[in-house]
This record gives sequence, structure tokens and C-alpha cells, in this order.
Amino acid sequence: MLEKVVKMKILASIFLISTLVGVSCSNVGTDVYFIILGERATNIEKTTAEDLKADLQKVQDREVVIVSETDVLPKKGVFYILGTPSSSNLIATLAGNNEIALTASNPGPRGGLWHKTILDTGQHSIVLAGSDVQGLQYAVYDYAEDILGIDPLEYWTDKLPESKTKDQLLNFENKSIAPPAVPILCYFENDVDELANYRGKLLEYDWESYTKMINSLVRLRYNAIQLFDMLGRPEFFIRPEYKLLSPDYQVDIDYVEKMIDYAQKKGMKVAIDYALGYQIHPMSADKATCWKEYKEDWIKAWRYYLEKTPLGKTDIFILRPRHQVWDWEYESSCGEDKIAVFNEVYKAFGDLVDEYKPEADKVLVCYSDGMQMWNDGFRPPKDWIVAWSDHGFGEFEYLPNTTDGYKFGTYMHAGFWLNHTVHNPYPEKVDTVMKRMFKEYDANKFCLVNGQNFRPFLLNIEAYSAVCNNPETFEGDLFYKQWTERYFKPTVAQHAVKAMKMLHQAQPERIGYVQHLWEIREAVAYLSNSPIERPGKTPVAYEYRRVENDLDHVKSIENSIQEALQEAQKGLDSQEMEGDFYFDYIYLPILLYSDLITFERSLHQMALLKKQYEETKERHFIDQALQLLPRAKKQLEIIYQHRERGDRNPKWTRWYSPEIRRPNNGFPTFEMLESIAANFKKH
Repeated sequence: MLEKVVKMKILASIFLISTLVGVSCSNVGTDVYFIILGERATNIEKTTAEDLKADLQKVQDREVVIVSETDVLPKKGVFYILGTPSSSNLIATLAGNNEIALTASNPGPRGGLWHKTILDTGQHSIVLAGSDVQGLQYAVYDYAEDILGIDPLEYWTDKLPESKTKDQLLNFENKSIAPPAVPILCYFENDVDELANYRGKLLEYDWESYTKMINSLVRLRYNAIQLFDMLGRPEFFIRPEYKLLSPDYQVDIDYVEKMIDYAQKKGMKVAIDYALGYQIHPMSADKATCWKEYKEDWIKAWRYYLEKTPLGKTDIFILRPRHQVWDWEYESSCGEDKIAVFNEVYKAFGDLVDEYKPEADKVLVCYSDGMQMWNDGFRPPKDWIVAWSDHGFGEFEYLPNTTDGYKFGTYMHAGFWLNHTVHNPYPEKVDTVMKRMFKEYDANKFCLVNGQNFRPFLLNIEAYSAVCNNPETFEGDLFYKQWTERYFKPTVAQHAVKAMKMLHQAQPERIGYVQHLWEIREAVAYLSNSPIERPGKTPVAYEYRRVENDLDHVKSIENSIQEALQEAQKGLDSQEMEGDFYFDYIYLPILLYSDLITFERSLHQMALLKKQYEETKERHFIDQALQLLPRAKKQLEIIYQHRERGDRNPKWTRWYSPEIRRPNNGFPTFEMLESIAANFKKH
């Protein structure tokens, strides 16, 4: 394709002033890369330019310099012109001369373009521009990924780009980049324990991990993040398991503000659920069960957030129609109807938001019983976006009986607390379910994606980004292929896809690694004749019935997970294997899941023998069960060994250590096996 020669009066002055552009005279004859920002470049545009500079430096050895269009420019070099029509005179001139098709409405908010030109001085120029700042970001980050070979998840995958020639950097067709189909794609940092614990202070992101997560999310077109755990969720300072882990836990409010500022500097809006239990300013749970009596306390607490804490910087206000301290169903202690309560709550809170942030978005997250409330007539004011929730594994247990003229979106889970440790890969489900929600409910105004502790759920996190960007071109199988071939040779990628699909099959219904931890506790309770103790909650009685309910599906899962492990091993054994990412992301999660299932199956075999003893009183059944205990102990040792050894990449040392895991549903211990042995020996 012939390149157009652009007449640009603004570039007429080509005398090099090295003090302005920071290039020594010895470099005048070289291909220096200049990134030219507009005169009115925003802070977000400046950080995006810094990212492009860093990306260019990864793939070639020439100097890269960021300058302003107001600087006097050199005679030689390759120019990258970055900006929007409102921030850059150069881009406004190009658009005004019809050299590029770019306005605030074309391609539109969050849209942009790539355009190649040759200046009248002979220099190569690449225009990466947007209708708005986010459109510019996507033009830059798409160019970085597609042309420079930068992996948006580079920090997490360790995939590095190959060197590029100048010709390769210029080897693309001009194109317009359409705005994403979903205007607000929000990442939910929730249940983040391992990411917050594996290095540094417990229950708090180290700065590198947090900023690298934000950087990757921005490149994946997530333009908002909901902060939750890092605000000091109630569990962190109330529940015994967390008090044991971190007795002196205290949320660092200044650090919270620093996190908010960084996300906004990178172009992300900050979303906050204005629940009232955060340690940042906790309200008594007693006041969260009677709106009519404690209404002023709720409003006072919200005002405190807005006026006295970094939450005053909130861009998107979220509220769930549930208990406002714990994420439970609202059960009024003073005889209220909860639908009537939350009709009032959303009106009152919405008025408060309008008082402080009239341009902010407000989102009702219909989670759990909130969906039934909607179908039974609960309605916030019309200016709220309604986000309909999946059941935790990418599908919907309930569907709206009407959208009633509201802007609708979705709340989806790339991971869920029941499979927190090991991901459940389901790009194909992302494909069919999201397209249905878009088509049948027009639920494309907002998407909240729960990524748990982020690193194990990269595949699904990116799948949701892709379908929300362009549902017309997203296909689950194709996404699987492209994603794995980004990291592995095609033959290895085939094994990776097959193994992950089998891992998905090994997690039927709403069952995952953490659910199996609960099943193991049920089995241990029955085998040891001891109830399940739950700190702060009523003990659960031991019953064979609880174990019996798990027998068949765990046996089936064992078959599926063994097939997945064998398929993953084939890729691991391949001569084309490079780096550690295949072991860490494909093989290891399957191995950890397999270890747990193998151990659970042994407990089930013992439970069957104990049940036979109870029915027949024949001692040999107990003796056979006792003979299985050494095998179970060895299997538990393997669970600990593999989790402590963890990833091959030393960056992730301790990630899977049971000591820092999320404590939900407990974890099997050798003391549990000793209690089983002691109980058996009583018979």
C-alpha cells in the first residue's frame, strides 16, 4: 500500500536542538525513535507514552525519546505521533485535512486508529491516536501487542518479545479501531489472599504485584477496578482464621490512596462498593439489619467515606441489596420488608452520590438473592446500571424476568471462591453465555469480572475482555488456540488446550478445589466421629450421609483429572517445550487438583469400610480402613510437598504454600489423620 505524503506546517522547523529532545549530536544520523505528545497531553497520555517507550526499548536498540509537539524536531528519525484531536495539534491538523478519519465520534469513545505516513521531510511517522484518551491507549497497546510482540500479561507469563527491525515496526496496514462493545469493563479484586500474601506484608499487595496487575488489566481493555479486599474487608480483622494469620492487621489508608491514584493515572476508573464493614471505617453489624432505625448511621458512614477517606475519589459507586457489613442476605431485625428497604436505600444513597459526584456511574450488583429481589419488584432509581450476576462459574442460575428499561450489565466470575486455588478454564462458556446476555437482555452496558487472586485465572480474565471488546468475532475455541499458541509451539498448545478442557470437565456444576476441601472435612468428621468446628459458627455434625453425597462425583472427577494430568504431561514431555510457564500454568494446577482428589478418594474408601463396620459390627472392616491410613498419610505428604515446591519460576515462591492460602473451608492436616486412627482404635 502506497503511503501518503503529509504536508505538516507544524514540522517545518527541522533544526535539531539537542537540549530539547535529549539526543546528542552524535546520534543525528541514526534512526532515533521520537514519541511526540500533544501540547495538551493528559497525565494518562504521558504514562501511555512511557509504556510505548519501554516497549520499543525491549525490541530494538535505538534510543527512544519522548518530546512535545511544541519542541523543535530533528531532521532524522522515526516519529510516533500520539494523542487525540483535543490534545494534539498535529492530530487535529491531520484530521482537519482528512488525512486521518478521526473525530470525537468517529470511531467514537474508546476507539482509535493506526496510520502510517511519510512526512514531507522524508521521515517515517506512525500515528497512534484515539477519539478520546482511552481510544489512544488501546491504539498504543494493540500496536505494542500486534506489531512489537509485547505480551499484555508479560509479568505473569515471562513471555518476552523478539527483536524487531525498523521495517517490521512499519509493517502494518492503516486501520480504525472500533470502541469495545461494553463501555465499562471493571475488574473486581476479591478473595486475593495469595496475591496479597506471597511476598511482603500479609493481606496487602506489594507495590510491584499491584502495579503490574493494573498495567496488564489496562492493556486488556479493563478500564475500571473495584477495590474491595484492600479496603480492609471485615474478615481480615474479625474472623479467627485471619486474626491467627495476621494478629495486628491494620489497613494502610495512605497505601489505599496510593493504589487509587495509580489506577487512575493509568486510565482506570476506581469503583467502590459502599458497604459499611471495611476497616477503613467499620460500622457495627448490629446496625446493618435495621434500616429504619439506623438510616442516619448508614448515611453518616457513607458521608465519612466521601469526606474523610480516599474513597472520595470513587468514580463508580457500587451497592449490593444485602447486609451492608457481611455479604449475607439482608434479614431485618425490626420487621422490615427488604424490597421496600432497598428501594429507599438506593434512593438515599443515589441522592448522596449526586450531591458529591453528579457525573459518576452508579451500579446495582444483583448478587445472590438480589436477583430474586429484582424479579419480585425491587427497583433502584432509573439512573442506576443493573449488573446481573452469574452463579460463580460463568453461568446464570436465575435470569431477569424483565430489564424494565434499565441499562443492564453483568457480574461474571473468572474464578470463584469454590475453585479459588485451581482455575476452571471456560472460554467456550464465556462465548455462549455472554453472547446470550448481550442478545436477549442487551446486558452490554457494564461488566464486572471477579478475578480472585488474578494469576491462576489469566485465561478467563482475558476471555471476558475479548468477548466484551468484540462479541461478533469472539469464538471460544479460536480464543483457546490463539491464547495457548501465544506461549507455546502449536503441538504443545494442542496438549495445553486438551488438558485445560479436561480440567474444566473435572469441575462439574459448582465444584472446585475449595469445595473439595469442605468435602474432605466432612469425610474426616465422619471418620473421626467429631463435628466440624467452624470459628464463630455452629459446629456441623458428622454424618455418613454427607460423605455419601460426595462419593459418585468425586470418583468421576478422579477419572477426569487423571486424563487431564496425562494430557498435560504430554506437553511437558515435548521436545519443543520452552520456559516455565507451561509447567506453572498448565501442568501444576492440574497436578495440585489431582493430589487433592486422590487423597479424598482414600478417605472415601475408609468411610465405606467404616460404614460397613457400623452395619455389621465386623472388626475386619475397621482393620482394612486402618491399613489405608499410611497411604492417605503419604498422599497428604505429597499434597504439602507439591504445594510448598510450587511453581518452577522463582518469582512465585510460596504462592501455593498452605500457610498463606485463603482459609475458606480449611485444609487437611496430619492431626486429622491421627484423630481418625485414634477413633478406629476405639472399636
